[in-house]
Amino acid sequence: MAAAAAAPALSLAEAAPVTAVLAPCPTPSRTFRRRSWVAAICRPALKCHHSRPLTAVAAAAAAAAAAGDSTSAGVFHGECFVVGDNIDTDQIIPAEHLTLVPSKPDEYRKLGSFAFVGLPTAAYPTPFVAPGEETTRYAVIIGGANFGCGSSREHAPVALGAAGARAVVAEGYARIFFRNSVATGEVYPLELADTGAWKECKTGDVVTVELDNCVMINHTSGKQYKLKPIGDAGPVIEAGGIFAYARKTGMIASKSA
Repeated sequence: MAAAAAAPALSLAEAAPVTAVLAPCPTPSRTFRRRSWVAAICRPALKCHHSRPLTAVAAAAAAAAAAGDSTSAGVFHGECFVVGDNIDTDQIIPAEHLTLVPSKPDEYRKLGSFAFVGLPTAAYPTPFVAPGEETTRYAVIIGGANFGCGSSREHAPVALGAAGARAVVAEGYARIFFRNSVATGEVYPLELADTGAWKECKTGDVVTVELDNCVMINHTSGKQYKLKPIGDAGPVIEAGGIFAYARKTGMIASKSA
């Protein structure tokens, strides 16, 4: 099978400002197609409260979701898929599917259909992507500590994004998964300010993630969870990944130049 097209070569002068965003990790070896999701950068986080009514933006997101649009102005709304601690990249996308080339639309979609197939069915009887489908019903993934540990594979966040997930909300991340999520621009790797959300939330709960307010609201339980601001990584993900961000900001020449 043909390999994905190589990313454009950068001079040292061009590469320096690009790698600064993800330092000290190197830039990715290839670029990936990403859906044009609109999102905003987090501002200072709100305190976590419980059993409060929907905020205005959450209510608007719920209305948008009812109309078939789960993303609205930096707000992700929909059902959540809950996993525990130490979810590794082989559980997210097993190695036998790494031959799929994400830059090819049909293989990108197929990659999404295999997201989380490595999870043990005894512990996770509900599949992330239903059999015979290419996309998931779950807009948000909620996890515990050390999410994305294991081998370094850019296919892991790409598979989640290809399946239709908008954000991962976890207690902590393996550094390489966080970096790959930002570099590919596929999903927002958001970190919880406190622990325990994955134990309190259930797969299928309806949640809203507000990037501006740095909060996740579980409408099923009525609880809210404070998120840490994503900071400088936000604009990179919003742009579609590190190379798209570099072109958008003039760090490197655009494709049309």
